Amino acid sequence: MTDINALDPEDRKIVTLARSARARNGVPEGAAVRDETGRTYVAGTVDLPSLKLSAVQTAVAMAVASGAESLEAAAVVTAAEAAAEADLAAVVDLGGPGTPLLVAGPDGVVRAAVSAG
Repeated sequence: MTDINALDPEDRKIVTLARSARARNGVPEGAAVRDETGRTYVAGTVDLPSLKLSAVQTAVAMAVASGAESLEAAAVVTAAEAAAEADLAAVVDLGGPGTPLLVAGPDGVVRAAVSAG
């Protein structure tokens, strides 16, 4: 486990944004991704009868829809112990192999830093 204060400031920022999205929207997960230009995209879980996306998938989709060509990093705040395979796949699709996905608990403590791909 990693204290959020021990992270690089840009990684700390996306964990904080993901945590606030989860809390603000009352969703199971919050996520944030940072693109190749440093822009961030923040999202929560989408759970509609016709559309179900994890928070990471939603944040990646928002980045793509806004013209991002790559990702530098991603973060998800979740009660789950590990990153979902679908989340890792979405990060790899845009960021490529080796793009880090930080997995943090609701308290903001990073449980894992997984390199996607």
